[in-house]
Parts: sequence; structure tokens; C-alpha cells
Amino acid sequence: MSAKILITGAAGFIGSNLAENLIKSGLEVIGIDNFSPFYPREMKEKNIALLKENPNFHFVEGDIKDLERIKSLPEFDLMVHLAAKAGVRPSIENPQDYIDTNITGTHNLLKLCVDRSVKKIVFASSSSIYGNSKHLPFVEEGHEYEPISPYAFTKRSCELMNHTYHHLYNLDIVNLRFFTVFGPRQRPDLAIHKFVRLLEAGEEIPMFGDGSTARDYTFIEDIVSGIVSSIKYVQSNSEVFEILNLGNHTPVKLKDMINAVADVVGVKAKIKQLPMQEGDVDVTFASIEKAEKLLNYRPETSFKQGLEKFYQWHQKKQESFSRSSKQ
Repeated sequence: MSAKILITGAAGFIGSNLAENLIKSGLEVIGIDNFSPFYPREMKEKNIALLKENPNFHFVEGDIKDLERIKSLPEFDLMVHLAAKAGVRPSIENPQDYIDTNITGTHNLLKLCVDRSVKKIVFASSSSIYGNSKHLPFVEEGHEYEPISPYAFTKRSCELMNHTYHHLYNLDIVNLRFFTVFGPRQRPDLAIHKFVRLLEAGEEIPMFGDGSTARDYTFIEDIVSGIVSSIKYVQSNSEVFEILNLGNHTPVKLKDMINAVADVVGVKAKIKQLPMQEGDVDVTFASIEKAEKLLNYRPETSFKQGLEKFYQWHQKKQESFSRSSKQ
């Protein structure tokens, strides 16, 4: 796998973990990120601090909505497009921001690839595009999609736009539908990270609904492995347009997730039950047969193992913060 790879959203949770993996493999990586204020810039800066010391990592601060800025990016051979405005609930409050970043930003990048004759693309989609499909587990083809949030419809729109560019310009594209990724560097607004902080502080855990909703939690190392396999797949094949689920094929109910997180932290959860929120789907459940067949994708980290690894990272982060605050 020899290539110069562009990673959009390179300072984020998935992007920084992927960049580290590729750099360790001896590849050259160009990263772009706009340090969106969705969560503290300092966290993203720490994600890529060590990467910036490596001569094979070239970082550009910029926004994918800014076409002139991305035109100034160094040359690359393959793009892994992870950058997006994330979050189901905030997308309901401000859908235009999601349209601008996720759809217009993706279009800018597709145009850049066409202009530079870059043919190979891996795109980060989302399990949210399935909505409340009753066909379980979720299979990539064979049923209607019914997104129930602006975030979800922007991701589905990008998949369709990718297909148009594949058809018109012969771009080889693998679309990866991620299922609830968690692990070290996870965004602080996401449930596991948030619940750990609340449990440590002795505060109540907000549980939306009766706790029966379920998510197919997928550990970051398994997701990165799937992306790397997708890079190899798109490099070694032509006339490619694929949509693949990257999940763990094991949904975990919300009430069970809360108890599992509490066990790892070593406390008993105090739960505050609240009504279901708009845009939240009932269940996510990935069929991963297609990814197994095409990518040899096999998630290796159980939910409990992933939680333990996340909490170890969280504790180290807290210890590091405590030391730096005393200096």
C-alpha cells in the first residue's frame, strides 16, 4: 500500500487514530481539519501533537467548505473523507450548517479529486441513514432508507453524490457506514465519554426512553482496521462503488450500556429517566457479511474490552491534566 493519503477531519477522533496507523505503516499523510468549536480545540490539538513531529505527516488547517483553501492542499493519491459536522440532535436545531459542511464540503472535495485526477476515495458515512428500519440487522442493499434527522439525510445525500461522481468521472469510491464508534479520543459529547464524567462526579445519568434502545458499539481499533482494508481494496480494484457497514454486529441496550460503564468506573449508576429525543433511532444493528467478504473485516474488540480500554485512556488523560495544572 504505497500512496500519499489525504485525511479530512484528521485531528478528530477517528481521523487522528487512522493517521497514526498509516504513519506507523510508513505512509505519507496529509491532514486537514478546521478545529470546529463543536468541542474544545485543545483536545484536537493533543490528538495530533505527536503526529506533527513526524516528517511524514503534513497538516493544513482549513475548512472543506472553503473551495479556494482546499485547492491549496498538497498533491495526494487517495482521499479518506472523514470531515463532517456530527451530531444527530444539533442537526435538528441547525440543519443548514450540516447541509453546508457535509454536502457542500463533500462536493468541493469531489471536485478537487476530479480536477486533480485522483480516482481513489474512502468516504465516512453513517448507520443513521437507516433510520428506524425494521429490517434487522441492517443490510446495505435491498430496502428503502428513511433518515429521521438532518445529519442522517446529509450522509445519505453524500452517498448518492458519490455515486454520481463515480458514474460521471470513474471515481473508485468505498462508502463506509460507521456504527457508534467509541474508544480513546472519543468526542466528549458522546454518551460513553459523557457518562464516565457524570459517574465520576456522582451525578445522575440521563436515560432517554425506557432504556430499551440499542446501539451497535464498534471500537475505534476495529473501525481503523476496516478503513485501512478499504484503502487497500480501493487501491487494488477498478470500477469500484461499494457501500459497506462497519459495525460490531452486537447491539447493546442503553440500560445495559449504562450499567457496564458504571461497572468499569466502579460505582452504581443513578439514573434520571427522560422522554425519547427527536431524531434518535430505536436500534442500530450492522450486518457485516459484505465487509467480511470484501475487506476480511472482523471486529476483535468486545464492548466490555473497549470500555476498559477507553476508561484506561480517560484516567491517563485526567492524571496528565492534574499534573499540568499543578505545574
